Amino acid sequence: MYCVEEIKNGIYWMGCNDFRTELFERIFPIPEGITYNSYFIDDEKTCVLDAMDKSCRDEFLENVEHLLHGRKLDYFVLQHMEPDHASSALALIEKYPDVKIIGQPQTFKLFEQFFRHPCPNNYVSVKEGDQLALGKHTLQFIKAPMVHWPEVIMSYDLTDKMLFSADAFGMFGTTGNVYADQVDFEENYLDPARRYYVNIVGKFGPQVVNVLKKASGIPIDVICPLHGVVFRTPETIQYIVKKYQHWAQYVPEKKGVVIAFSSIYGNTERAACVLAHKLSQQGIHDVRLYDVAKIHPSYITAKAWEYSHLVLAAPTYNLNLFLPMESFLHDLKTLLFQKRKIAIIANHSWASAAYKTMVDYVEDQFKCCELIEPALDMKSSLCDDQECIVDEMALRIAEDIKAYPDPETLI
Repeated sequence: MYCVEEIKNGIYWMGCNDFRTELFERIFPIPEGITYNSYFIDDEKTCVLDAMDKSCRDEFLENVEHLLHGRKLDYFVLQHMEPDHASSALALIEKYPDVKIIGQPQTFKLFEQFFRHPCPNNYVSVKEGDQLALGKHTLQFIKAPMVHWPEVIMSYDLTDKMLFSADAFGMFGTTGNVYADQVDFEENYLDPARRYYVNIVGKFGPQVVNVLKKASGIPIDVICPLHGVVFRTPETIQYIVKKYQHWAQYVPEKKGVVIAFSSIYGNTERAACVLAHKLSQQGIHDVRLYDVAKIHPSYITAKAWEYSHLVLAAPTYNLNLFLPMESFLHDLKTLLFQKRKIAIIANHSWASAAYKTMVDYVEDQFKCCELIEPALDMKSSLCDDQECIVDEMALRIAEDIKAYPDPETLI
């Protein structure tokens, strides 16, 4: 049996679900697995666009052989050398040694670094705007540096207006369906798509914006990413592109507040929950609480991207900020988190360090973020005479959320 489907006019999707890998890139939990997509063009010249992870190598090679029907493989477009797509590339080339490998010069350099197996007679170097004629189909190449590797190219089929978007528009998770219009994407796949974008591509927002500008100048009927579902309707394409405009410009999708806390003995957690309740009493109906010591930071960073406001609550530990919160803030900084209003609750018993560290992140290390006053640095536990500070904090956050512009007007 083969896992292939014709998308349109001799262009085929080849897919593989990986349920066995527990950590994507050995850091991000993927409890529902991940998909790897590759594509095949059956024309006067045959062409494979990207390979798959080595976990799907055998299935990938079987699918290619099935679609070739005994013909030779003429071209292999290697859109980038990240191993979750390219680790089976050498196996494909060894099976079809005469295939021409399409990529940028840096692609071939990375190919040789990974495989230590130069194939100079197979290389065909391309640059922005170059075209590859296959017969009825002609591919035009679009440079997309740092989305999210430096040598990324996307491929655009001029005939059927299909964009092979590399890692852009991908997602975590597996699916039994090929197309976004076959599923409830917003209900079941938007969160995995956002978490994938934020943690894998989020640092490179300006580069994504540049690619979106290029894409806006060409008609696109189908988007074919390397992870997740294919977008083939105007509605689903418009939907995912609009989400990328939010994410790439670091603009929230909705008004509300994420409270990210860490707590050693429960006292900081209690303060975070008191604030959440008071925000609810102020009429804020979208308040999300996350324990950064319990929930993997990749989930919380994605939620911080989604919402307009953020609260950080954490204690001092060993004369430093409690490490789970430090790690979470380090991730936000690395991903260039920005353009948010942030409030702070700190806790200490004999020496305060958490407060200063969190304020420093907000004011000096995050870009275009603003501290909401008052902040609170409590001693050991929330006492009665500090409730007025939490009341004022809740009021200020609520007022700011209510006055915040409609996120749709910000993109």
